[in-house]
Amino acid sequence: MADEVAFVGGPVATMDAARSFTDAVLVRDGRIAAVGGEAVRERIRPRTEVVELRGRLLLPGFHDAHVHPVFGGMLRLRCDLSQATDAGDCLRLISEHLAEFPDSPWLLGGGWDMAQFPGGTPTRRALDSVTGDRPAYLVNRDHHGAWVNSVALRLAGIDRHTPDPPDGRIERDPAGRPDGTLHEGATRLMEHVLPATGSEQYLDALAAGQRHLHARGVTSWHDAIVGRYLGYDDLLSTYLLADERGLLTGKVRGALWWDRDRGVEQIPDLLERRKRARGRRFRAETVKIMQDGVCENATAALRLPYLGRDGRGLSFVSPGELAEAVPLLTAEGFQLHFHAVGDRAVRDALDAVSGSGPELRHQIAHVQVVHPGDIARFRELGVAATIQPRWAVNDAAMTELTVPKLGHTRATWQYPFGSLRAAGAVLAVGSDWPVSEADPMLGVHVAVNRSEPGSDEPLGPEEALDLVDALAAYTVGSAWVNHVEQHTGSVEVGKAADLVVLDADPFALRPEEIAGCGVDLTVVDGEFVHQR
Repeated sequence: MADEVAFVGGPVATMDAARSFTDAVLVRDGRIAAVGGEAVRERIRPRTEVVELRGRLLLPGFHDAHVHPVFGGMLRLRCDLSQATDAGDCLRLISEHLAEFPDSPWLLGGGWDMAQFPGGTPTRRALDSVTGDRPAYLVNRDHHGAWVNSVALRLAGIDRHTPDPPDGRIERDPAGRPDGTLHEGATRLMEHVLPATGSEQYLDALAAGQRHLHARGVTSWHDAIVGRYLGYDDLLSTYLLADERGLLTGKVRGALWWDRDRGVEQIPDLLERRKRARGRRFRAETVKIMQDGVCENATAALRLPYLGRDGRGLSFVSPGELAEAVPLLTAEGFQLHFHAVGDRAVRDALDAVSGSGPELRHQIAHVQVVHPGDIARFRELGVAATIQPRWAVNDAAMTELTVPKLGHTRATWQYPFGSLRAAGAVLAVGSDWPVSEADPMLGVHVAVNRSEPGSDEPLGPEEALDLVDALAAYTVGSAWVNHVEQHTGSVEVGKAADLVVLDADPFALRPEEIAGCGVDLTVVDGEFVHQR
């Protein structure tokens, strides 16, 4: 593209402090040089490229505050079950993949949805029926478990005598034999037999993930796991190599993984990794602590037991361990990024950071079940809520696997976006792709409607956000969480020209039409990285 581009014919949602609107933007040498029709027109020169918006909305590029683009890209390169409609369709897609790649020693991939299987747990027998003697390891869509066949279990030495690890669970048949689904930390029992993935394949996966995000208007993202997880290698070297080769067109922050098998003795390693992770377009100055699991498999940490069960879920890091580690991490200047789904996990995370100041901008991601008494603490402690709006719907995972385990009262505490916003909490948005779709406008649609497109059964409609707040959370809110709001996240003179042009103006549409907005153009530092 030209060194100088004028976007004219608005509308432009600036997402500045006043949430103001204007009608034109001038980009020069990768930065925003002028805002507003009059200021832009007087600076247009013969060599200026002019883009007519013609009613399409221009706004800051989306910042995905919690996403896994390498995982998502790798899924697209392997056996991808994310588009399967039911259990039978999963088996059909697996059969087709095996026929297409008959010489692959392993079947690797994933994306299957727990709600498509009875009890959320597919069996080894079903997988055996299509894989034969080829070992299979298929990560589920929420990346908190895996589906394996009998050959894989045998290779890993997992049998009826294998105990459940402290941070996971092996699903078993009535005879006590492993039945094919491994939850949470039980997936690590497979790691020693999984085939190695080469560095170039990880780069290919990152490139595929980056293209996918750019096509949806994402200009910056926060990779929420930079470390070994669920059979993937540590992605630090992948990002550093991509940055060194100039392959990163997006701006990336990363969260260094807190190894729950180790304690505070890992902090020197984290400091060294942070020192290495200071590149041109990639930095990792955050530590990710996965505090619990998910409600669907009863591993999210709750204050009171799940209905019909004795358990209250799993706390992967105990309150005592948090009390020891968090002050040491914050003293070293690490921002903390917690995965917290259940109300006990959310409270443990808030308690853990209560002694640190707000300047590090700690964040809690997912915030699915939040006790009402903890809502105001986000603002009081300066903790951001990094939300995944796409999950706040009455889908099968909610109605069949979650609400029956939570009960009515706790079900009404789910995804309290409106309450958090009203209490003054900073909201950021992450898609968590490939756990859910990467499309920001689909997430915005759900944040506003609390339902999927075409559905008239909202989940807790009183917790809906208005359109401005939802878009702000996906732009300047996420930029704030990543400490980059002075440079990007809003359309203001002097900031980086990180922009997205939609194919429509969602403010001119009915709320139920928001998800229909596509992306025509994505711009990073004034360069077109996606154009439709």
